[in-house]
Amino acid sequence: MGERLSVGALMDRTPYSISEDETLLMAWEVCERSRQCHVPVVRQDGCCAGVLDRAELAVACGDPAVTLSCKRVRDLVHGRRTVTVHAEDSVVRAAAVMTEECLDALPVTDPHGKLVGLVTARDYVAWAARLHSRAMPVSQGPARATLPGLPPRRSARERGIVVP
Repeated sequence: MGERLSVGALMDRTPYSISEDETLLMAWEVCERSRQCHVPVVRQDGCCAGVLDRAELAVACGDPAVTLSCKRVRDLVHGRRTVTVHAEDSVVRAAAVMTEECLDALPVTDPHGKLVGLVTARDYVAWAARLHSRAMPVSQGPARATLPGLPPRRSARERGIVVP
């Protein structure tokens, strides 16, 4: 059954992404506000430069704020080999790539390397538990850009914190 299912049916078609020219502080803000554990990084041409994960950003954000305002996202992804899959690839192939490369998230690109989505280990778990709803056709638009217009902050009620 999974052999016929495409990555396009499983992936998040609208992940928040960030430009490689943004600061690490902005990357952390995007991660926090979007509630994503992985944030795809895109170059000016729209091609995927890599993926940052929350833990990596947390470590990088341990520096003083003055230093962080000078550090760019490209400093973290520069020199990395970026492994990607296409929306038409089978979920079995994507799972094999993720397993072999020890990845929790894999960018999905078009044939020109432009980001069209993100498939994560969480997507696989939801699919295996039959919690994943069928997504829109692969031809639906590009990944959602992060800047300008970050999503609104989560309210205290959404976090489950009682506000007196």
